[in-house]
Amino acid sequence: MAVRRVQDLRNKVRLARQSLAQEPGGSEEPSIGAIAVQSGLTEVEIRDGLKAINGFSALSLEAGLLPTDGEGCSLVDALGAPDGAYEIVIDREAIKSALEHLPECERSILYMRFFEDMTQSRIAEKFGISQMHVSRLIRDSCMRVREEAGRDWDSIDAAQAT
Repeated sequence: MAVRRVQDLRNKVRLARQSLAQEPGGSEEPSIGAIAVQSGLTEVEIRDGLKAINGFSALSLEAGLLPTDGEGCSLVDALGAPDGAYEIVIDREAIKSALEHLPECERSILYMRFFEDMTQSRIAEKFGISQMHVSRLIRDSCMRVREEAGRDWDSIDAAQAT
């Protein structure tokens, strides 16, 4: 059923229920038949309208859910929790293009240090440079990656703001 049609049914049913509830001796929850007579809709349309009305009612997070294993639980118990790995994915995506701008040698050093967990001394031996030089390269490379990633996120934020 089209969204517009459901919205129209919802509004007609809501208005008919309000009108019936305000009548002298009117019920707060009129029957489907009474709503149909008041609104000029069929009972099937009334049911569709009532479903649409109920779709807008919010539940408390403490509302009980049907038991699935013999024990009841509240809605809050069924909600998911933030995934800590999500932040790692965001960070990795943010630095991807920034890493591409680094010289191959610096990318290799960062990979060995952070993904292969090699010590700075071991990396220095492999490249034939001092441990102090490896330390400076790591520091400077990380700083450039942070700056580049920050610029990328700033440009994305600016683009989304316009």
